[in-house]
Amino acid sequence: MLVGLSLGAAPVAPAAAFDLFGVHLWGAKKADSFEDIIGEPQNYTVDFSVSGGNEDVEKKLQGASGLWAHREKPASGAAGLLAKARGDYRRLLAALYSEGRYGGSISILVGGREAADLPPDTELPDPVAVRVVVNPGPIFLFGETSIINRAPPLIDRKDKIRLPEDQGFRPGEVARSGVILSAERLSVDAWRQQGFAKAKVAERNVVAEHDRDIVNATLTMDPGRKAYYGPIDVEGTERIDPKFLAWMTGIEPGKEYDPDDLARASKRLARLEVFRAMRFQEADEIGKDGSLPVSLIVQERLPRRFGVGGSYSTLDGAGLEAYWLHRNLFGHAERLRVEGKVSGLVNTFKPDELTYRLGATFVRPGVYTPDTDFVSSVVGEREVLDAYTRNGATVQAGFNRIFSDELSGRILLESSAARFKDDVFGTRNFIDVGLLGGIVYDSRDNKTDATEGYYAEATLEPYYEFNYGNPTFRATAEGRAYYGFGAEKRVVAAGRIKVGSIAGPSAAEIAPDKLFFAGGGGSVRGYAYRNIGVPVGDGRIIGGRSLIEGSAELRVRATDSIGVVGFVDAGYVGGDSIPNFKDHLRVGVGGGLRYITGLGPIRLDAAVPLNRGPGDPSFGFYVGIGQAF
Repeated sequence: MLVGLSLGAAPVAPAAAFDLFGVHLWGAKKADSFEDIIGEPQNYTVDFSVSGGNEDVEKKLQGASGLWAHREKPASGAAGLLAKARGDYRRLLAALYSEGRYGGSISILVGGREAADLPPDTELPDPVAVRVVVNPGPIFLFGETSIINRAPPLIDRKDKIRLPEDQGFRPGEVARSGVILSAERLSVDAWRQQGFAKAKVAERNVVAEHDRDIVNATLTMDPGRKAYYGPIDVEGTERIDPKFLAWMTGIEPGKEYDPDDLARASKRLARLEVFRAMRFQEADEIGKDGSLPVSLIVQERLPRRFGVGGSYSTLDGAGLEAYWLHRNLFGHAERLRVEGKVSGLVNTFKPDELTYRLGATFVRPGVYTPDTDFVSSVVGEREVLDAYTRNGATVQAGFNRIFSDELSGRILLESSAARFKDDVFGTRNFIDVGLLGGIVYDSRDNKTDATEGYYAEATLEPYYEFNYGNPTFRATAEGRAYYGFGAEKRVVAAGRIKVGSIAGPSAAEIAPDKLFFAGGGGSVRGYAYRNIGVPVGDGRIIGGRSLIEGSAELRVRATDSIGVVGFVDAGYVGGDSIPNFKDHLRVGVGGGLRYITGLGPIRLDAAVPLNRGPGDPSFGFYVGIGQAF
């Protein structure tokens, strides 16, 4: 028999349960109940036929069909095959509804007989021929659409809910089932944004007129009562103070309910990095006083972890690093991270020619506000570069603040003491104390592999150096932009520019690590790390007091897991606070491969310098995780 798709017409299969638009409405879900029965393997072949010649519809129907998806392996007995076929009626029906087709037909013949008419114990030949024939029928358009008891317009400009009409819920548009479900969800969300936590669809009235190929849809909303937060109950804690977690949510009892509050709280708690799982659960009912109890249910991670990592480039050699982390020292999600690093390997194995770093960082979240962290660190380091060698220590203490999903800032007190040795100035000692302030705007859709959005960072660093008695002011600003082409954004154009300036004494009285250098995998590829500076003769360079860097990349996703990149990098370091371009601009060009992983793309880049200076390499190869910027 043919199974009609007309609403209210012939049934798909006898059942006590019912689905509409792929959404289960009532009754027990018994679909494919025989499919899990283990029996003798039942082999079958499938012929899938869709009339009308629409390849997109045919692919969508094949993608929805369990018979087609599993055609290369036997079913679990004849009962399992018939259960799979019965389930296909429903799956194919939902697929057609999603395309706005309500007047077609489905026939699934197993051994020449309609699957819906065969009992589960039917004996079938092995293999048995299965034929799926679908007539999609005409496309139905919306005739009349309405939402009764609709939420009033949102007042708060921060609340952004798309209108159902903008998603296609209006007369003349294709009446896809997903559009109706989206209109329901958006209508509920509009009420919830205004404090009605238990808003729901009271009635869905969807009628297909087959003589006119239209669908009339009316949604009736029931907002319920306005809700206000009750006390936050925390469940599942083992080592973390539950009262601290309740405070960290930022949710105040008695405040009007807003789902954005819960979303922000989830992001804030996720940043603590102490939970394996976490969710908010709202009470089923609003209390007589309007309060809505909310539970925070968590599952903690183990407090300690350690890790190792590495990097390599043909110019900078190999690097190894390791860390140990405790993420809940005193019960308030305090993090202590101790890390060590050695780099410059392969190029040399002499201990005095390698770069070392050992440091510890302590973070205490939730200081003054749930979005403010206290941060302190101490780092000892020996850094061996072509331009200089540094032995020193740095101490920082201050605060990080997150203002919104895109905007964050920091203010730190910083002090450092270091001894430098280079071929130009010899050995010098520097001791400085100052402030380090910065602000970051980040709207990228993916931090390691962005396809759209912007990133901007500005830092200001006023400090006083004691050995030479100089006040100094250092500032940098960087901007990045990303633009993806096409629906899947498989081609991305990315650009970066960075500028910096130092006002104060001459370069001879500024610590080299405060001066500007360029070059390396995250700067100008094709040149060695921090090997672009101000030439002083005989192939030697020193750091500069001004910096301009720029990069342009075209990233193409060749397959789901492989990408290719072409890039141009440029960098300029000047001796004066204001660039005068007396020194040469350095340019590097190259290309690379990207292997896409869940942690971000693995990056392999090769670059050549276009205007080599003394000591510059002829070729550079870089390996890392994440895009170059």
